[in-house]
Amino acid sequence: MIGRLNHVAIAVPDLKAAAAQYANTLGATVGAPQDEPNHGVTVVFIELPNTKVELLYPLGDDSPIRGFLDKNPSGGMHHMCFEVDDIIAARDRLKAEGARVLGTGEPRIGAHGKPVLFLHPKDFNGCLIELEQV
Repeated sequence: MIGRLNHVAIAVPDLKAAAAQYANTLGATVGAPQDEPNHGVTVVFIELPNTKVELLYPLGDDSPIRGFLDKNPSGGMHHMCFEVDDIIAARDRLKAEGARVLGTGEPRIGAHGKPVLFLHPKDFNGCLIELEQV
């Protein structure tokens, strides 16, 4: 059902410093900051030959990333995103197998302009999973 790893997301307390570290220290190709108000985050994508790293920073006080950073002040891995061919079929199969889909259960448009869903971390060994339709 799942396809390739699309990205690993890391919540960061200082987006500018984290982006500079990937660009300057590691020599990575770093994209521009992108506000995603529907998700309450500002993101920066680090392009790699086989996947991406997504840096997440809170956009506004209600951001879910704000709560994550309150618990993890130095930041840390937030989620992994896997590609799926049909997000509705994937959602229905996962729900039938007992996985919990967060939010309303309906896909929302993510940072890549494609439908996404999130799966409860308690159902996946403590890791929040994002599914993105390709």
